[in-house]
Amino acid sequence: MTAFCGIDFGTSNSTVSLAGADGPARLIALEGAHMTLPSAVFWAEDGPALFGRAAMAAYVEGEEGRLMRGLKSTLGSGLIDERTVVGRRAVTFRDVLSRYISHLQAILEVTSPGVSRVVLGRPVHFVDGDAAADRAAETALAEIAVAVGFKEVAFQFEPIAAALQYEAGVRAEEIVLIVDIGGGTSDVSLVRVSPERARAVDRASDVLGNGGIRLGGTDFDRSLSLAEVMPHLGHGSSLNGGKALVPNHYFLDLATWHRINSLYTPKKAAEVKALLADADRADLVGRYAHVLETRAGHALAMEVEATKIALSASPAHRMQLKPITGGPNPMATADRLADCLAAGLARIGALITEVLAEGGLSPAQVGTVFLTGGSSDLPALRALVAQVLPGVPVATGDMLGSVGAGLALEARRRFA
Repeated sequence: MTAFCGIDFGTSNSTVSLAGADGPARLIALEGAHMTLPSAVFWAEDGPALFGRAAMAAYVEGEEGRLMRGLKSTLGSGLIDERTVVGRRAVTFRDVLSRYISHLQAILEVTSPGVSRVVLGRPVHFVDGDAAADRAAETALAEIAVAVGFKEVAFQFEPIAAALQYEAGVRAEEIVLIVDIGGGTSDVSLVRVSPERARAVDRASDVLGNGGIRLGGTDFDRSLSLAEVMPHLGHGSSLNGGKALVPNHYFLDLATWHRINSLYTPKKAAEVKALLADADRADLVGRYAHVLETRAGHALAMEVEATKIALSASPAHRMQLKPITGGPNPMATADRLADCLAAGLARIGALITEVLAEGGLSPAQVGTVFLTGGSSDLPALRALVAQVLPGVPVATGDMLGSVGAGLALEARRRFA
């Protein structure tokens, strides 16, 4: 049976989906029974690369090697072709991305042999305000997909793919606003959907507006980390009797997934040792040095991410920092998280307003807001949507699977 494939390569998680000649799309299992695979690679000092949950478990369990996550963020940046040391060899981030996409392709080949055409998801903008970098990001991802074995590669905007999945369940025509909050980007699309329109090959006239910004769940994690974690490691503390502050970039790098590995160098160790000698709060900066010495940056980032997730369902959560930093276990609150996210959410609110204006519609003309993406459960985001589109019903699908399923439906439309 002919199968049509869609791959949602996400900043935090990825999915692979298949659609037959008719009917709904389905996600395939990527790791045990899990339909999602964390976008993480662990390069062991000796031995094969590990992916997803296995990669993160190897790191947390203290195996010798290097964890790499947030790989999608390197697309469209100067990092993509930079070399980095993994194990006893130097590789480019393109090599790491290729290894991860090849792993997805290998699982697909076992599940559905012979699938050679794929639709890949992409954010509306890989890079804000830089069309050349945006084109370079898509080109690099297409080149990687071809290199690992796909013969034909197409792209669809991730929020449009989510709209296709949502449309499969509607019974009448409506205007839906798709808000897709991913790990690294936030995309918004205004789409006209209906059972009849779902059969059309060309849907360009049904896309009334769309836009995106490079802001997502990992940015929310960074904001929370800088506000609630990094002060316990010296962020905001002074040097030399108050003559200067410890430079911010050390904390920004430690709070940013794809920058953490850059701190594990002899040069950085020497810099932090010098800072420690000049620090007015050596106890705090000493914790920072300890995190670098023990290469616990990703464990710290995972604790921040777990706290963000916990605060989506609870008003407070006790962070477990002491085993990682030697410092206290502070209490984080949902209200404080909302404060941390306020600036980023304001940008998402402005994006929604811009997309509505592009479509020439008022909030009252929107039939449904469809929320998807890993960070779409945040109460602060839902409060924002209620503020910008008062009274408009909110629907949710599979938070991590809607885009992937829609991409397989798009593949069927393009390749059938």
